[in-house]
Amino acid sequence: MMKSWLVHLCFVVAGWSFNFSASATETNLTGTPNIVYIYGDDIGYGDFSCYGATSVQTPSVDRLAKEGLRFTCAYCSSATCTPSRYSLLTGEYAFRQKGTGVLPGDAALIIKPGRATLPSILKKAGYATAVVGKWHLGLGEYGSKADWNGEVKPGPLEVGFDYAFIMAATGDRVPCVYIENHRVVGLMAEDPMFVNYNEAYPGEETGVSIRDKLKLDWSHGHNNAVVNGIGRIGFMKGGQSALWKDEDMAEQFTQHAVEFIKRSQDKPFFLYFATHDIHVPRVPNRRFVGQTSMGPRGDAIVEFDACVNVILDLLDQLKLTDRTLVILSSDNGPTLDDGYKDGANEKVGSHRPAGPLRAGKYSLFEGGTRIPFIVRWPGHVQPGVSDALVDQVDLAASLAALTGQKPTLPPCLTA
Repeated sequence: MMKSWLVHLCFVVAGWSFNFSASATETNLTGTPNIVYIYGDDIGYGDFSCYGATSVQTPSVDRLAKEGLRFTCAYCSSATCTPSRYSLLTGEYAFRQKGTGVLPGDAALIIKPGRATLPSILKKAGYATAVVGKWHLGLGEYGSKADWNGEVKPGPLEVGFDYAFIMAATGDRVPCVYIENHRVVGLMAEDPMFVNYNEAYPGEETGVSIRDKLKLDWSHGHNNAVVNGIGRIGFMKGGQSALWKDEDMAEQFTQHAVEFIKRSQDKPFFLYFATHDIHVPRVPNRRFVGQTSMGPRGDAIVEFDACVNVILDLLDQLKLTDRTLVILSSDNGPTLDDGYKDGANEKVGSHRPAGPLRAGKYSLFEGGTRIPFIVRWPGHVQPGVSDALVDQVDLAASLAALTGQKPTLPPCLTA
């Protein structure tokens, strides 16, 4: 029988922030699962074949749906990424906290260190915790800018994660580097990097000044700093030793997710695997180019599916499948042209990214927030399809209860 914590969420008070008092020594970990949350980016309700897509096939996501429970009435808490991610990790609606709109890449951390979060809750329950992929919740102290050439903190490690391999914001925003724990990966002392969102650095090329040389042209915005032949939002200079290559991003993130699972397999672990696919700029690895008739957007869906396959196969190889709760979803609804001329509008054909729903990302209509949501935990979640109402903001409290944590209301709500 399927666990009631997923179907009814009967112990959740949606949108409230919780404090958790149970310690790891008070929690009985017998039977508690590893947890892998695979969080796609800008993937719509109709973008997977198990949700009705025919122009693209997603066999790995379909496998997860066949072996687990596919929800048809699941929602994120916002039609854009930063507020959805904030709500997912804090259990609090983003509109209750100022400054939780879509953040620039040099924004300060918007989750207050020390407050209860999904990773800190699970850490108290004895879990090893990691975030791999897109962060987009700010880095550095409130009121100041992160020190990209030193320790980049506070960040994920200060809000409950033991390990982090992330991008600061999104692929279309600077800085275009990976950050592992508190350091920019590969950055050399003689090659310092600088970031701002106000004006170009003198002498640096922009998406306007070398537009005819870009390998991916922009349709609106995305014409500031140029990295890997692609215009971005915001300006940066230096850091050449640390710049990412977009074509390798999915592989980089997946490999670090794999390494975390391997080294954490002997105790409960929580992996928040926040992929960049299928957000712009859509520059899939050449292995996936041309896999669909929809151009880079469709090919990026195939790349995402391949990443899911790596994780599922690894769980099988390590004999962790039966002991692992896998949740797959998206941060908001779909978008086609989101600032680059990648043919998304022209090549969409009969594909309906939001399925039968109206509009998508940025929209108040249902296509903006109704998202794919699949849960698999063999022996505990009965496979099938459910029309139960689910919202990602509830997951922090739901997973707290699953792992033996005891939520208590803040003092202002207990009178």
